[in-house]
Amino acid sequence: METLLEPLAFGFFQRGLLVATLSGALLGFIGVYIVLRGMSYIGHGLSHAIFGGYAATQLFAAQFYVLGAGLWGIASAIAITAVSRRSRLGADAAIGVVTTASFALGVALFSKFGSAGPSFDNALFGSILGITDSQILWLLAVIALTAVAVFFRYRALLFTTFDPDVAQASGIRVGRIEALLMVILSLSILVTLTVIGVTLVAAMLVIPAVIARMLTNTFGWMLALSTLVGTLCGLVGMYLSYYAGVPSGTMIVLVGATVFLIVLGMTGARGLRRTAGMDHPTADRSRVAA
Repeated sequence: METLLEPLAFGFFQRGLLVATLSGALLGFIGVYIVLRGMSYIGHGLSHAIFGGYAATQLFAAQFYVLGAGLWGIASAIAITAVSRRSRLGADAAIGVVTTASFALGVALFSKFGSAGPSFDNALFGSILGITDSQILWLLAVIALTAVAVFFRYRALLFTTFDPDVAQASGIRVGRIEALLMVILSLSILVTLTVIGVTLVAAMLVIPAVIARMLTNTFGWMLALSTLVGTLCGLVGMYLSYYAGVPSGTMIVLVGATVFLIVLGMTGARGLRRTAGMDHPTADRSRVAA
């Protein structure tokens, strides 16, 4: 018991533990929609795009870097969606062009001018050091926004996730729903970068959702299980990062990977069959019950 209570004596660890737990829950929840739509790659891409905005904003208005990076990420997400829907350029190609260029810009700006905020390594791999009260409030605000959006647009999001063509024919404005999802995703990535890091946040969008899919065919249960797995990964990973002396994001993802291997051992081929095709936008998702 003393081992568990010891880190709680430090204020920075208390804030880090809160942010890591809430971040895991948020990414686990949003990740279900992303993974079932075959858009796993976009989480990876947007985290890199936001990094570019994060670096660029600090050069001109360091105190507003969160707002600037958020707007940059939202613009990138909407641009990717618009390009992939209105041209022959596929979503993967659009993500590759927009986000890798943005990430390269961020690295160049960091290398040339340095940073007024968290260090380069902390931005890439996450750190519990320097988490502020304002960052916690931003995270809580995004969680509240996500809850409200899903509550009021649950059926539209569900319908669009499983069959966007039929949803469009049924009168649902698929473009607006996709834009809403991209905005929520961008904001979720932004507020979790502090503790998980640019290079690892995409893993926490995918791992909990895949684990949940291996355990259930029901969409509602998948949302609940993915959120729970993300929460536990954040909580356990934060404790282990404290004792191991490694970046928080690294340990959180390693915990998620360990849980994945355990669930894989439990479910075997049945679990793998359930996840077949989840990484492709044309995957058959009809086997997931609403």
